[in-house]
Amino acid sequence: MSAPRIAIDAMGGDGGASRMVAGAALALARSPDLRFLFVGDEGAISAELGRHEALAAASEVTHAADVITGDDKPGRALRRAKTSSMGVAIAAVKDGRAGAAVSGGNTGALMATAKLALRTMRGIDRPALAALLPSLGHNDVVMLDLGANTDCDARNLIEFALMGAAYARAALDIPRPTVALLNIGTEALKGTDVLKDAAAALREAQLPLEFTGFIEGDRLSRGEVDVIVSDGFSGNIALKTAEGTARFVTDLLRRSFESSFRSKMGFLLSKPALHMLKVHLDPNNHNGAVFLGLNGIVVKSHGGADDKGVANAIGVAAKLVRDDLNRRIAHALADYRATSSNDGAQAIAAQ
Repeated sequence: MSAPRIAIDAMGGDGGASRMVAGAALALARSPDLRFLFVGDEGAISAELGRHEALAAASEVTHAADVITGDDKPGRALRRAKTSSMGVAIAAVKDGRAGAAVSGGNTGALMATAKLALRTMRGIDRPALAALLPSLGHNDVVMLDLGANTDCDARNLIEFALMGAAYARAALDIPRPTVALLNIGTEALKGTDVLKDAAAALREAQLPLEFTGFIEGDRLSRGEVDVIVSDGFSGNIALKTAEGTARFVTDLLRRSFESSFRSKMGFLLSKPALHMLKVHLDPNNHNGAVFLGLNGIVVKSHGGADDKGVANAIGVAAKLVRDDLNRRIAHALADYRATSSNDGAQAIAAQ
């Protein structure tokens, strides 16, 4: 296939054009076939591209006068979709001028703008926000939804499972991902009716995934499954709790090692292991959440991501373009609807 062309919302994120351009330069060094369309303040972008000769040669710039800030409501973002850097970057995906868009801007505004411009795929009720989280297993774990949909029914959870499994096949090269639903217990009788209905349908369906049942919040990072599915309300709380716990552990270790001379000597002996821990927990190494279920690929970068984090988000976008993620999702949905022999599953799928 042709080299992936990524549209970059250069004004999104805390670092603005300098951070997004620097991250793209690092992404290009890792994958020299990438091409870029930077959207935003043309003067600011061109000045930053002047620092990166190779990137400038692989890039075009489209001017957009408006910037969506972190305080902007989704409604305001929609009204400025044709003039904002975020909106114009997503429009480039819709028009086929880019294979994917990457933004570090306002998540709610990005979701609303992307959904309006790209629409959901046929057979998808709602898009979901998915990300790769670190685990103790052989690979990262895909988790969704992380906040796009606070209230979900069984059909939504089934669709999330299908999309999450397709994402795991594309991003992690896992032919038959294991999938679990986040719940308050692993027993079949626990949880809401929505969770029970979704679990029953997934157990009956013949799909290229292995449904393992329910998983509790304390097992998210154990690496026991490849995909964890939740409604956006619970998923976002679980994600923020995990991130907060990681920061708590690293801050506690730092305080402990600074408490005495003996502790500082212990730090020197433990430095290699602590470096590995830092790398594993660094959110920049896992940056790049994707809105699954849209007619186009849109990747959300952390607003505060550093150059490496931005490069990783761009790498996620490029890989999903190369692996034709949306085709995989469409096939998974078609297979589900064709093979669901359970009456309840068919009813849920037809809702």
